Amino acid sequence: MSSTLGAALRPRVRTLISAFALILTAIFAPGVGIASTTDAHAVTKISHAQATSMFSSAGITWSSSGNCSNRYNSTCTSFEQLNLATAQGAVTLKNASGCALNITGGTETGHASGTYSHWNGYKLDYSKYTCVGNYIKGNFTYIGLRGDGAPQWRSGSGNIYADEGNHWDVLYYNCGGC
Repeated sequence: MSSTLGAALRPRVRTLISAFALILTAIFAPGVGIASTTDAHAVTKISHAQATSMFSSAGITWSSSGNCSNRYNSTCTSFEQLNLATAQGAVTLKNASGCALNITGGTETGHASGTYSHWNGYKLDYSKYTCVGNYIKGNFTYIGLRGDGAPQWRSGSGNIYADEGNHWDVLYYNCGGC
């Protein structure tokens, strides 16, 4: 009788163990359950005014084709809801390179969507200056072409610099060593 009882319980025990494993996986999976500072959702957002203050202090300029900062207008350059680490990454690039840096794209609408997007505060666009290009190509690792054909370089901290032809598109996972 005990062998019959054991055989009957085995599938239930396996089901309970599987359910427990799934629960643990869900709790400790990246981006779920217990958050860390590296999770995509665990970021500090800043306002347009905070970002422009940081950029001005660092000697970083910005421009927009529409001479505006409305986040909902694609001809503006907005920093509303920019990640603090992204703004700090721009300051790090400016300080490390010693180059002039002009931001032409921020969190405004009109860019590609996705988790690590302009809209979500992870990206900035920069004017193409020889100094900045030389710094990126001379100090970062070429990692090949992006899906759209843009050549990319990865910094030591993991941020991605894509040459989109008329500007640099930079994805900041972190502040770049600030």
